[in-house]
Amino acid sequence: MFVAVYWWRVHPGKEAQFREAWRRGTAAITRIYGSYGSRLHQERDGRFVGYAMWPDEASWQAAIDVKMVYDDAEARAMFVDAIAETPPGNAPILTMTVTDDMIVDTPGGS
Repeated sequence: MFVAVYWWRVHPGKEAQFREAWRRGTAAITRIYGSYGSRLHQERDGRFVGYAMWPDEASWQAAIDVKMVYDDAEARAMFVDAIAETPPGNAPILTMTVTDDMIVDTPGGS
């Protein structure tokens, strides 16, 4: 398994919009590109951090190569509108291969 970690700073008052857009986009990326989905977290400094899981690095890279385009234009517009800041080039802050996995899935997926 392969993971990519991203972060976003969101405009004040647009947190719910961002989270809805992130959920819709993640569902589409999972359906279209075969990711295992993602978890969204909020850092103490207010940034949102997403941890996306993929079967392998090649699957993730193939999706990156086509810019993870998906068919929910409204969700994409909501996502972009809510974002105030990202790392340079919106690049992941970490990309890693999982060596040992001890996470227990949570009931209901959240």
